[in-house]
Amino acid sequence: MNEKESLVCIVDDDLSIRESLSDLLTSVGKNVRTFSSAQEFLTNRPSEAPSCLVLDVQLPGINGLDLQQELLDGDAQIPIIFITGHGDIPMTVRAMKAGALEFLTKPFREEELLRAVEQAIERGRQRSKIQLIQKQSYPEGEAGSEISFSDIVGKSGALRQVLQQVETVAPTDSTVLILGETGTGKELIARAIHQRSRRRDKPLVQVNCTSIPKELFESEFFGHARGAFTGAIKDRAGRFEAAAGGTLFLDEIGDIPLELQTKLLRVLQEKSYERIGEERIRRADVRVVAATNRDLKKEVAAGRFREDLYYRLNVFPLRVAALKERKEDIPLLATHFVELLVKELGCPKPRLTRAGLETLLSYEWPGNIRELRNVIERAVVLAQGGVLDFDLSATRLNLASSGPQDVNQLEPQYLTEAEMRRRERENLFAVLQKSGWKIKGVNGAAELLGVKPTTLIARIEKMGLKRSDLLRRVAQA
Repeated sequence: MNEKESLVCIVDDDLSIRESLSDLLTSVGKNVRTFSSAQEFLTNRPSEAPSCLVLDVQLPGINGLDLQQELLDGDAQIPIIFITGHGDIPMTVRAMKAGALEFLTKPFREEELLRAVEQAIERGRQRSKIQLIQKQSYPEGEAGSEISFSDIVGKSGALRQVLQQVETVAPTDSTVLILGETGTGKELIARAIHQRSRRRDKPLVQVNCTSIPKELFESEFFGHARGAFTGAIKDRAGRFEAAAGGTLFLDEIGDIPLELQTKLLRVLQEKSYERIGEERIRRADVRVVAATNRDLKKEVAAGRFREDLYYRLNVFPLRVAALKERKEDIPLLATHFVELLVKELGCPKPRLTRAGLETLLSYEWPGNIRELRNVIERAVVLAQGGVLDFDLSATRLNLASSGPQDVNQLEPQYLTEAEMRRRERENLFAVLQKSGWKIKGVNGAAELLGVKPTTLIARIEKMGLKRSDLLRRVAQA
Protein backbone atom coordinates (compact mmCIF):
# COMPACT_ATOMS: atom_id res chain seq x y z
CA MET A 1 0.00 0.00 0.00
CA ASN A 2 1.53 3.32 -1.02
CA GLU A 3 0.98 6.68 0.64
CA LYS A 4 -1.99 7.62 -1.58
CA GLU A 5 -3.72 4.35 -0.75
CA SER A 6 -3.34 4.68 3.03
CA LEU A 7 -6.88 5.13 4.35
CA VAL A 8 -7.15 7.03 7.64
CA CYS A 9 -10.55 7.25 9.35
CA ILE A 10 -11.30 10.03 11.83
CA VAL A 11 -14.11 9.65 14.39
CA ASP A 12 -14.78 12.84 16.38
CA ASP A 13 -18.00 14.67 17.22
CA ASP A 14 -16.31 18.09 16.80
CA LEU A 15 -16.69 19.24 13.19
CA SER A 16 -13.79 21.70 13.36
CA ILE A 17 -11.43 18.97 14.55
CA ARG A 18 -12.60 16.58 11.84
CA GLU A 19 -12.03 19.18 9.17
CA SER A 20 -8.64 20.34 10.42
CA LEU A 21 -7.32 16.77 10.81
CA SER A 22 -8.70 15.81 7.42
CA ASP A 23 -6.97 18.79 5.75
CA LEU A 24 -3.69 17.99 7.51
CA LEU A 25 -3.65 14.30 6.55
CA THR A 26 -4.84 14.96 3.00
CA SER A 27 -1.99 17.44 2.54
CA VAL A 28 0.54 14.65 3.14
CA GLY A 29 -1.13 12.26 0.68
CA LYS A 30 -3.45 10.26 2.89
CA ASN A 31 -6.90 9.11 1.86
CA VAL A 32 -9.21 10.37 4.66
CA ARG A 33 -12.77 9.63 5.70
CA THR A 34 -14.45 11.33 8.67
CA PHE A 35 -17.29 10.25 10.96
CA SER A 36 -19.15 12.22 13.65
CA SER A 37 -19.88 9.23 15.87
CA ALA A 38 -18.97 5.62 16.50
CA GLN A 39 -22.41 4.56 15.32
CA GLU A 40 -21.88 6.34 12.01
CA PHE A 41 -18.53 4.60 11.58
CA LEU A 42 -20.05 1.16 12.26
CA THR A 43 -23.01 1.83 9.94
CA ASN A 44 -20.93 3.23 7.07
CA ARG A 45 -17.75 1.33 7.71
CA PRO A 46 -15.44 1.31 4.66
CA SER A 47 -15.14 -1.99 2.82
CA GLU A 48 -11.39 -1.39 2.75
CA ALA A 49 -9.77 -1.89 6.16
CA PRO A 50 -8.38 1.48 7.34
CA SER A 51 -4.62 1.75 7.85
CA CYS A 52 -5.34 3.83 10.94
CA LEU A 53 -8.28 5.01 13.06
CA VAL A 54 -8.03 8.40 14.82
CA LEU A 55 -10.63 8.08 17.56
CA ASP A 56 -11.98 10.52 20.13
CA VAL A 57 -12.47 9.02 23.61
CA GLN A 58 -15.58 11.01 24.53
CA LEU A 59 -18.25 10.43 21.89
CA PRO A 60 -22.06 10.63 22.07
CA GLY A 61 -23.74 7.23 22.36
CA ILE A 62 -21.02 4.63 21.84
CA ASN A 63 -17.80 6.09 23.26
CA GLY A 64 -14.33 5.48 21.91
CA LEU A 65 -13.51 2.68 24.36
CA ASP A 66 -16.69 0.80 23.50
CA LEU A 67 -15.95 1.13 19.78
CA GLN A 68 -12.44 -0.18 20.35
CA GLN A 69 -13.82 -3.19 22.21
CA GLU A 70 -16.39 -3.89 19.48
CA LEU A 71 -13.66 -3.83 16.85
CA LEU A 72 -11.55 -6.20 18.96
CA ASP A 73 -14.49 -8.56 19.45
CA GLY A 74 -14.91 -8.58 15.69
CA ASP A 75 -11.23 -9.49 15.30
CA ALA A 76 -10.44 -6.20 13.56
CA GLN A 77 -6.73 -5.37 13.43
CA ILE A 78 -6.99 -1.60 12.96
CA PRO A 79 -4.24 0.50 14.64
CA ILE A 80 -6.00 3.08 16.84
CA ILE A 81 -4.80 6.52 17.93
CA PHE A 82 -6.91 7.96 20.74
CA ILE A 83 -7.37 11.70 21.15
CA THR A 84 -8.89 13.27 24.26
CA GLY A 85 -9.39 16.69 25.73
CA HIS A 86 -9.88 15.39 29.24
CA GLY A 87 -6.46 14.01 30.07
CA ASP A 88 -8.00 10.92 31.66
CA ILE A 89 -4.78 8.92 31.85
CA PRO A 90 -6.07 5.76 33.62
CA MET A 91 -8.91 5.40 31.08
CA THR A 92 -6.60 5.94 28.14
CA VAL A 93 -3.99 3.54 29.50
CA ARG A 94 -6.74 0.92 29.69
CA ALA A 95 -7.46 1.58 26.02
CA MET A 96 -3.80 1.22 25.09
CA LYS A 97 -3.49 -2.05 26.97
CA ALA A 98 -6.36 -3.30 24.82
CA GLY A 99 -4.31 -2.52 21.72
CA ALA A 100 -4.43 1.22 21.04
CA LEU A 101 -1.21 2.52 19.54
CA GLU A 102 -1.03 6.04 20.98
CA PHE A 103 -3.07 8.71 22.72
CA LEU A 104 -2.77 12.44 22.22
CA THR A 105 -4.16 15.06 24.59
CA LYS A 106 -5.81 18.09 22.99
CA PRO A 107 -4.38 20.45 22.00
CA PHE A 108 -1.57 18.51 20.31
CA ARG A 109 0.98 19.53 17.70
CA GLU A 110 0.41 18.61 14.07
CA GLU A 111 3.75 16.81 13.88
CA GLU A 112 2.71 14.60 16.81
CA LEU A 113 -0.37 13.40 14.96
CA LEU A 114 1.51 12.88 11.70
CA ARG A 115 4.20 10.89 13.50
CA ALA A 116 1.56 8.73 15.23
CA VAL A 117 -0.31 8.10 11.96
CA GLU A 118 2.88 7.10 10.10
CA GLN A 119 3.76 4.82 12.99
CA ALA A 120 0.29 3.22 12.85
CA ILE A 121 0.56 2.61 9.11
CA GLU A 122 4.01 1.07 9.56
CA ARG A 123 2.70 -1.14 12.35
CA GLY A 124 0.00 -2.43 10.03
CA ARG A 125 2.59 -3.20 7.36
CA GLN A 126 4.81 -5.06 9.83
CA ARG A 127 1.87 -7.08 11.14
CA SER A 128 0.94 -8.09 7.59
CA LYS A 129 4.53 -9.16 6.90
CA ILE A 130 4.68 -11.24 10.10
CA GLN A 131 1.38 -12.96 9.29
CA LEU A 132 2.56 -13.70 5.74
CA ILE A 133 5.87 -15.14 6.95
CA GLN A 134 4.09 -17.29 9.54
CA LYS A 135 1.72 -18.69 6.91
CA GLN A 136 4.67 -19.52 4.63
CA SER A 137 6.95 -20.94 7.33
CA TYR A 138 4.70 -23.09 9.53
CA PRO A 139 2.18 -25.86 8.91
CA GLU A 140 -1.41 -25.05 9.79
CA GLY A 141 -1.92 -25.21 13.57
CA GLU A 142 1.76 -24.63 14.32
CA ALA A 143 2.19 -21.02 13.22
CA GLY A 144 4.33 -18.98 15.56
CA SER A 145 5.53 -21.98 17.61
CA GLU A 146 9.13 -20.87 17.16
CA ILE A 147 10.41 -17.28 16.98
CA SER A 148 14.01 -16.46 16.09
CA PHE A 149 15.68 -14.40 18.83
CA SER A 150 19.40 -15.11 18.55
CA ASP A 151 20.38 -13.90 22.04
CA ILE A 152 17.42 -15.42 23.90
CA VAL A 153 17.56 -19.15 24.64
CA GLY A 154 14.54 -21.31 25.43
CA LYS A 155 11.34 -22.82 24.05
CA SER A 156 8.98 -22.81 27.05
CA GLY A 157 5.43 -21.54 26.69
CA ALA A 158 6.12 -18.67 29.11
CA LEU A 159 9.07 -17.47 27.02
CA ARG A 160 7.25 -17.87 23.70
CA GLN A 161 4.37 -15.76 25.00
CA VAL A 162 6.74 -12.91 25.90
CA LEU A 163 8.53 -13.09 22.55
CA GLN A 164 5.22 -12.97 20.68
CA GLN A 165 4.35 -9.82 22.64
CA VAL A 166 7.74 -8.39 21.69
CA GLU A 167 6.97 -9.05 18.01
CA THR A 168 3.67 -7.18 18.39
CA VAL A 169 4.91 -4.09 20.22
CA ALA A 170 8.40 -3.69 18.72
CA PRO A 171 7.36 -2.05 15.40
CA THR A 172 5.45 0.65 17.31
CA ASP A 173 6.75 3.51 19.43
CA SER A 174 4.69 2.52 22.48
CA THR A 175 6.37 2.76 25.86
CA VAL A 176 7.13 -0.70 27.25
CA LEU A 177 7.50 -1.64 30.92
CA ILE A 178 9.38 -4.92 31.43
CA LEU A 179 8.59 -6.58 34.76
CA GLY A 180 10.40 -9.50 36.35
CA GLU A 181 12.75 -10.68 39.05
CA THR A 182 16.44 -9.82 39.03
CA GLY A 183 18.42 -11.99 36.64
CA THR A 184 15.53 -13.03 34.35
CA GLY A 185 16.95 -11.34 31.23
CA LYS A 186 14.99 -8.09 31.07
CA GLU A 187 17.89 -6.36 29.29
CA LEU A 188 17.80 -8.98 26.51
CA ILE A 189 14.08 -8.35 26.04
CA ALA A 190 14.76 -4.59 25.77
CA ARG A 191 17.43 -5.26 23.13
CA ALA A 192 15.06 -7.51 21.19
CA ILE A 193 12.43 -4.74 21.16
CA HIS A 194 14.97 -2.25 19.82
CA GLN A 195 16.34 -4.63 17.19
CA ARG A 196 12.84 -5.24 15.82
CA SER A 197 11.77 -1.59 15.84
CA ARG A 198 11.97 1.03 13.10
CA ARG A 199 14.67 2.64 15.29
CA ARG A 200 17.04 -0.34 15.07
CA ASP A 201 19.61 1.64 13.03
CA LYS A 202 19.77 4.31 15.76
CA PRO A 203 21.36 4.03 19.24
CA LEU A 204 20.11 1.87 22.09
CA VAL A 205 21.20 3.72 25.23
CA GLN A 206 20.96 1.88 28.54
CA VAL A 207 20.71 3.70 31.88
CA ASN A 208 20.86 1.94 35.25
CA CYS A 209 18.77 4.32 37.34
CA THR A 210 20.14 2.86 40.58
CA SER A 211 23.70 3.91 39.75
CA ILE A 212 22.98 7.61 39.17
CA PRO A 213 23.56 9.88 42.21
CA LYS A 214 20.56 12.05 43.05
CA GLU A 215 22.46 15.29 42.51
CA LEU A 216 23.56 14.23 39.00
CA PHE A 217 20.21 12.93 37.77
CA GLU A 218 19.24 15.96 35.66
CA SER A 219 22.68 16.32 34.12
CA GLU A 220 22.91 12.61 33.38
CA PHE A 221 19.52 12.48 31.67
CA PHE A 222 19.24 15.91 30.04
CA GLY A 223 22.82 17.23 29.86
CA HIS A 224 24.19 20.62 30.93
CA ALA A 225 25.71 23.75 29.48
CA ARG A 226 29.19 24.96 30.30
CA GLY A 227 29.22 26.90 33.57
CA ALA A 228 25.77 25.66 34.64
CA PHE A 229 27.25 24.59 38.00
CA THR A 230 30.62 24.12 39.67
CA GLY A 231 32.61 21.58 37.69
CA ALA A 232 30.64 22.03 34.45
CA ILE A 233 33.70 23.01 32.39
CA LYS A 234 32.13 22.14 29.02
CA ASP A 235 28.80 21.38 27.39
CA ARG A 236 27.61 17.83 27.96
CA ALA A 237 24.88 15.87 26.17
CA GLY A 238 22.53 13.80 28.33
CA ARG A 239 21.19 10.29 27.77
CA PHE A 240 18.03 11.51 26.02
CA GLU A 241 20.18 13.34 23.48
CA ALA A 242 22.52 10.38 23.08
CA ALA A 243 19.52 8.16 22.27
CA ALA A 244 18.04 10.61 19.72
CA GLY A 245 16.09 8.71 17.08
CA GLY A 246 16.67 5.44 18.97
CA THR A 247 15.66 3.72 22.19
CA LEU A 248 16.36 4.70 25.79
CA PHE A 249 16.33 1.70 28.16
CA LEU A 250 15.71 2.80 31.75
CA ASP A 251 16.72 -0.18 33.88
CA GLU A 252 15.62 -0.33 37.54
CA ILE A 253 13.15 2.52 36.95
CA GLY A 254 11.60 1.85 40.37
CA ASP A 255 14.76 3.12 42.08
CA ILE A 256 14.46 6.72 40.86
CA PRO A 257 14.02 9.00 43.90
CA LEU A 258 10.48 10.33 44.27
CA GLU A 259 11.52 13.98 44.05
CA LEU A 260 13.19 13.37 40.67
CA GLN A 261 10.32 11.43 39.08
CA THR A 262 8.50 14.66 38.17
CA LYS A 263 11.34 15.69 35.86
CA LEU A 264 11.23 12.36 34.05
CA LEU A 265 7.43 12.51 33.76
CA ARG A 266 7.64 15.96 32.18
CA VAL A 267 9.93 14.88 29.37
CA LEU A 268 7.85 11.75 28.71
CA GLN A 269 4.66 13.81 28.48
CA GLU A 270 5.95 16.80 26.55
CA LYS A 271 8.62 14.93 24.54
CA SER A 272 10.98 17.85 25.08
CA TYR A 273 13.62 18.94 27.61
CA GLU A 274 16.25 21.55 28.33
CA ARG A 275 19.87 21.13 29.31
CA ILE A 276 20.75 22.52 32.74
CA GLY A 277 21.81 26.15 32.32
CA GLU A 278 20.35 26.43 28.82
CA GLU A 279 17.04 27.90 27.62
CA ARG A 280 16.90 26.08 24.30
CA ILE A 281 14.12 23.46 24.14
CA ARG A 282 15.23 20.19 22.56
CA ARG A 283 12.94 17.52 21.12
CA ALA A 284 13.08 14.10 22.73
CA ASP A 285 12.65 11.82 19.71
CA VAL A 286 13.19 8.72 21.83
CA ARG A 287 11.33 5.46 22.37
CA VAL A 288 11.37 4.59 26.09
CA VAL A 289 11.62 1.03 27.39
CA ALA A 290 11.76 0.68 31.19
CA ALA A 291 12.35 -2.29 33.47
CA THR A 292 12.00 -3.01 37.16
CA ASN A 293 11.98 -5.89 39.62
CA ARG A 294 9.73 -3.91 41.97
CA ASP A 295 5.94 -4.06 42.24
CA LEU A 296 5.24 -0.50 41.13
CA LYS A 297 1.58 -0.71 42.15
CA LYS A 298 2.70 -1.30 45.74
CA GLU A 299 5.29 1.45 45.40
CA VAL A 300 2.53 3.84 44.29
CA ALA A 301 0.31 2.79 47.20
CA ALA A 302 3.23 3.34 49.60
CA GLY A 303 3.85 6.83 48.19
CA ARG A 304 7.29 5.98 46.81
CA PHE A 305 6.37 6.18 43.11
CA ARG A 306 4.23 8.73 41.28
CA GLU A 307 0.93 7.35 40.03
CA ASP A 308 0.96 9.49 36.88
CA LEU A 309 4.48 8.33 36.01
CA TYR A 310 3.40 4.72 36.56
CA TYR A 311 0.51 5.12 34.10
CA ARG A 312 2.81 6.82 31.60
CA LEU A 313 5.28 3.91 31.76
CA ASN A 314 2.78 1.06 32.03
CA VAL A 315 1.38 1.44 28.52
CA PHE A 316 2.50 -2.01 27.34
CA PRO A 317 3.64 -4.20 30.26
CA LEU A 318 5.68 -7.35 29.61
CA ARG A 319 6.29 -9.84 32.41
CA VAL A 320 9.39 -12.03 32.11
CA ALA A 321 8.86 -15.32 33.94
CA ALA A 322 11.25 -16.45 36.67
CA LEU A 323 13.45 -19.44 35.80
CA LYS A 324 11.55 -21.67 38.24
CA GLU A 325 8.45 -21.04 36.09
CA ARG A 326 10.18 -22.17 32.89
CA LYS A 327 12.37 -25.09 34.00
CA GLU A 328 12.02 -26.77 30.61
CA ASP A 329 14.43 -24.09 29.35
CA ILE A 330 17.21 -25.12 31.78
CA PRO A 331 18.75 -27.88 29.58
CA LEU A 332 18.94 -25.50 26.60
CA LEU A 333 20.35 -22.69 28.75
CA ALA A 334 22.89 -25.01 30.37
CA THR A 335 24.13 -26.27 26.99
CA HIS A 336 24.27 -22.70 25.67
CA PHE A 337 26.28 -21.43 28.65
CA VAL A 338 28.73 -24.34 28.51
CA GLU A 339 29.47 -23.62 24.84
CA LEU A 340 29.75 -19.89 25.52
CA LEU A 341 31.97 -20.20 28.59
CA VAL A 342 34.34 -22.68 26.99
CA LYS A 343 35.09 -20.01 24.37
CA GLU A 344 35.24 -17.11 26.83
CA LEU A 345 37.41 -18.84 29.45
CA GLY A 346 39.57 -20.90 27.10
CA CYS A 347 38.78 -24.06 29.08
CA PRO A 348 38.62 -27.59 27.67
CA LYS A 349 35.03 -28.59 26.90
CA PRO A 350 33.50 -30.56 29.79
CA ARG A 351 30.73 -33.17 29.62
CA LEU A 352 27.22 -32.30 30.71
CA THR A 353 25.55 -35.48 32.02
CA ARG A 354 21.92 -36.31 32.63
CA ALA A 355 22.72 -36.47 36.33
CA GLY A 356 24.07 -32.93 36.15
CA LEU A 357 20.89 -31.73 34.45
CA GLU A 358 18.78 -33.43 37.11
CA THR A 359 20.71 -31.49 39.73
CA LEU A 360 20.04 -28.22 37.92
CA LEU A 361 16.35 -29.07 37.46
CA SER A 362 15.89 -29.88 41.14
CA TYR A 363 16.91 -26.37 42.24
CA GLU A 364 14.56 -23.37 42.46
CA TRP A 365 17.03 -20.72 41.15
CA PRO A 366 16.16 -17.63 43.20
CA GLY A 367 18.86 -15.76 41.26
CA ASN A 368 17.33 -16.89 37.96
CA ILE A 369 19.37 -17.10 34.73
CA ARG A 370 22.20 -14.99 36.14
CA GLU A 371 22.68 -17.46 39.00
CA LEU A 372 22.49 -20.41 36.59
CA ARG A 373 25.28 -18.94 34.46
CA ASN A 374 27.46 -18.34 37.53
CA VAL A 375 26.97 -21.92 38.76
CA ILE A 376 27.83 -23.32 35.33
CA GLU A 377 30.89 -21.08 35.01
CA ARG A 378 32.25 -22.35 38.33
CA ALA A 379 31.59 -25.95 37.26
CA VAL A 380 33.28 -25.45 33.86
CA VAL A 381 36.42 -24.10 35.54
CA LEU A 382 36.57 -26.96 38.05
CA ALA A 383 35.75 -29.73 35.52
CA GLN A 384 38.99 -29.25 33.55
CA GLY A 385 37.42 -30.99 30.56
CA GLY A 386 35.84 -33.77 32.64
CA VAL A 387 32.29 -34.25 33.89
CA LEU A 388 30.45 -31.13 35.09
CA ASP A 389 29.65 -31.43 38.80
CA PHE A 390 27.13 -28.91 40.15
CA ASP A 391 27.45 -28.63 43.92
CA LEU A 392 24.48 -26.54 45.10
CA SER A 393 24.66 -27.58 48.75
CA ALA A 394 26.40 -24.35 49.81
CA THR A 395 23.79 -22.27 47.98
CA ARG A 396 20.95 -24.18 49.61
CA LEU A 397 22.50 -23.71 53.06
CA ASN A 398 22.78 -19.96 52.48
CA LEU A 399 19.14 -19.79 51.40
CA ALA A 400 17.96 -21.82 54.38
CA SER A 401 19.77 -19.51 56.77
CA SER A 402 18.50 -16.29 55.17
CA GLY A 403 15.11 -15.77 56.77
CA PRO A 404 13.38 -12.70 58.16
CA GLN A 405 15.83 -12.52 61.08
CA ASP A 406 17.88 -9.46 61.87
CA VAL A 407 21.14 -9.52 59.93
CA ASN A 408 23.08 -9.07 63.17
CA GLN A 409 21.55 -12.28 64.57
CA LEU A 410 22.69 -14.48 61.67
CA GLU A 411 25.58 -16.83 62.44
CA PRO A 412 27.87 -18.55 59.95
CA GLN A 413 26.61 -22.02 58.99
CA TYR A 414 29.10 -24.89 59.10
CA LEU A 415 29.36 -28.66 59.37
CA THR A 416 31.78 -30.65 61.49
CA GLU A 417 34.10 -33.11 59.79
CA ALA A 418 32.13 -36.01 61.25
CA GLU A 419 28.83 -34.57 59.98
CA MET A 420 30.28 -34.07 56.50
CA ARG A 421 31.48 -37.72 56.41
CA ARG A 422 28.07 -38.91 57.63
CA ARG A 423 26.23 -36.90 54.96
CA GLU A 424 28.55 -38.14 52.23
CA ARG A 425 27.96 -41.73 53.36
CA GLU A 426 24.17 -41.21 53.46
CA ASN A 427 24.23 -39.68 49.99
CA LEU A 428 26.22 -42.61 48.61
CA PHE A 429 23.79 -45.08 50.17
CA ALA A 430 20.88 -43.22 48.50
CA VAL A 431 22.55 -43.34 45.07
CA LEU A 432 23.42 -47.03 45.37
CA GLN A 433 19.85 -47.80 46.40
CA LYS A 434 18.51 -45.85 43.39
CA SER A 435 20.87 -47.60 40.94
CA GLY A 436 20.34 -51.08 42.40
CA TRP A 437 24.06 -51.19 43.23
CA LYS A 438 24.92 -50.74 39.54
CA ILE A 439 28.19 -48.79 39.34
CA LYS A 440 28.94 -48.30 35.63
CA GLY A 441 26.91 -47.55 32.51
CA VAL A 442 23.60 -45.82 31.90
CA ASN A 443 21.73 -45.04 35.13
CA GLY A 444 24.65 -46.37 37.11
CA ALA A 445 25.64 -44.74 40.39
CA ALA A 446 28.75 -43.18 38.81
CA GLU A 447 26.68 -41.48 36.12
CA LEU A 448 24.08 -40.28 38.65
CA LEU A 449 26.83 -38.71 40.76
CA GLY A 450 28.70 -37.34 37.76
CA VAL A 451 31.99 -39.05 38.67
CA LYS A 452 34.19 -41.68 37.07
CA PRO A 453 33.37 -45.31 38.00
CA THR A 454 36.92 -45.83 39.31
CA THR A 455 36.52 -42.79 41.59
CA LEU A 456 33.22 -44.12 42.93
CA ILE A 457 34.64 -47.62 43.53
CA ALA A 458 37.52 -46.07 45.49
CA ARG A 459 35.04 -44.11 47.67
CA ILE A 460 32.97 -47.23 48.36
CA GLU A 461 36.10 -49.17 49.38
CA LYS A 462 37.33 -46.26 51.52
CA MET A 463 34.02 -46.12 53.39
CA GLY A 464 33.88 -49.89 53.68
CA LEU A 465 30.39 -50.01 52.18
CA LYS A 466 28.90 -53.39 51.23
CA ARG A 467 25.63 -54.31 49.56
CA SER A 468 24.60 -56.19 52.70
CA ASP A 469 24.77 -52.86 54.58
CA LEU A 470 22.35 -51.37 52.10
CA LEU A 471 19.92 -54.30 52.31
CA ARG A 472 20.03 -54.21 56.12
CA ARG A 473 19.23 -50.47 56.14
CA VAL A 474 16.28 -51.02 53.79
CA ALA A 475 14.93 -53.82 56.03
CA GLN A 476 15.26 -51.63 59.13
CA ALA A 477 13.42 -48.81 57.40
